[in-house]
Amino acid sequence: MAFSLDIRCHSEIGLVRRNNQDSGYVSPRMLVVADGMGGAAAGDLASTVAVRHVAKADRRFSGEGSPARPQGEEMLTVLSGAVADANDELADLVAWDSSLEGMGTTFCGAMFSGTQLGIVHIGDSRGYLLRQGRMKRMTHDHSWVQSLIDDGRITPEEAAVHPHRSLLLKVLNGQPQHIPDTQIVDLRLGDRILFCSDGLCGLVNDDTIGEHLNTTNLDDVVDLLTTDAHAGGGTDNITIVVAEVVEADPNLDASEPHIIGAATTRKVPEHEVTAPLPLDQPASATNNDGKSTVLFDSEAEESMRYAPVDSMTRHRRHWLWPVVILAFVAVVVGGIFGARAYLNTQYYVGTDDDTVAIYQGSPDNLAWIQLSHVTEKTNIKTADLPRYYRDRVLGNIRVSSMDSAHATVAELRTGAQQCKVIREAATAPPPTKPATPPSTPPQPSASGPTANAHHTPQPSAVPTPAMPTPTSAMPSPSAAGHEVDLPAVTSGDCQ
Repeated sequence: MAFSLDIRCHSEIGLVRRNNQDSGYVSPRMLVVADGMGGAAAGDLASTVAVRHVAKADRRFSGEGSPARPQGEEMLTVLSGAVADANDELADLVAWDSSLEGMGTTFCGAMFSGTQLGIVHIGDSRGYLLRQGRMKRMTHDHSWVQSLIDDGRITPEEAAVHPHRSLLLKVLNGQPQHIPDTQIVDLRLGDRILFCSDGLCGLVNDDTIGEHLNTTNLDDVVDLLTTDAHAGGGTDNITIVVAEVVEADPNLDASEPHIIGAATTRKVPEHEVTAPLPLDQPASATNNDGKSTVLFDSEAEESMRYAPVDSMTRHRRHWLWPVVILAFVAVVVGGIFGARAYLNTQYYVGTDDDTVAIYQGSPDNLAWIQLSHVTEKTNIKTADLPRYYRDRVLGNIRVSSMDSAHATVAELRTGAQQCKVIREAATAPPPTKPATPPSTPPQPSASGPTANAHHTPQPSAVPTPAMPTPTSAMPSPSAAGHEVDLPAVTSGDCQ
């Protein structure tokens, strides 16, 4: 069973741009949106060329005596052929007038067979399908942020606010290596179709678009979508094509084609026609690497949003320095993070304000950059340390971990305590021997010899403390797993 399309369309400049570079085309058989780019390099001309070639292809199937509507893959052949012809003319225009170099256009549209859509798409304009209240996207953006989403590096929510969300990887720009995507979509009665430029889908999220697309009246759908694009800032041209799949209607099938946007006023200048470029031949004698061209899609960047591949010398000159600079920055940033990660695993024991401290990092400095910082302070004075220990600390004791640093500090603390004992003993005055009182002979008791004698014990001499003579080394404790070899403390170390 064949259906018809009930179509509404709208294109406007938006709230910020100085002119409308979008174009669109609708007919009972065609739905197309083209978002031109290039600023002074005539993005409006590029989109105009695209829709005029679509209109030319569409005229072959209108009116009495015309061929039947193409079906299936034949739709893709017709629409892809029109897109290829438009791309060839863009190449001719640039060859005829070099000031047009840099122009390009997205293309998002479909041919309608009565039961199916044959979709052709390149760039970041989008196609949506609403079926039974549920909307899905039919196209895949050829943009930088979409490639990041595909690689799992950012989320769709992050892409919506990404600073480079307008960078395009593929467009129609006169270069043969930019091949559009194609697909066939089966339709059902009641389906709704939306094709739009990023002046809508770049400012209004898919959930809101789906809600409005589900509104009963098609005119209201267009009004609501446009209003929300304005509410989002209206920073770009807005082009909308909405169609509903309805039962076959001869009046709808006989409706006149309609061109919207820049193509209604933009004239395509007369120019010389050159032979189409083969797919394996770049537009200049310089070899092409076949990689996608990156395009900028914002008013402020119109003059630089497109770097044409057909002038590879200029292309390389424009892009070489940014690539070199970005590579240099990446190396520097990577080196900084790598060095920081390495330094975070390094420790040493040194001095801080004449006390022992644990440092994280390296004791070496890079020019004026200090590569370490104090991570723990102690109350161990360097002056209290044995001479050898003190020299080691002043020269910084490198250790492999924080645990090893703690073990080294414990050993230094023990050495300092031992030295303090030795020094205190060496500087203490020798004790004096107390005088012995004279002995008094015992007196006879008044009670006579029969009385018991009372014996008074005499005090003994006070012993003189021995001077500590550290002739043997005092062992210095070591922690388990401690790799710093500090010798035992001797009295000579504490002088």
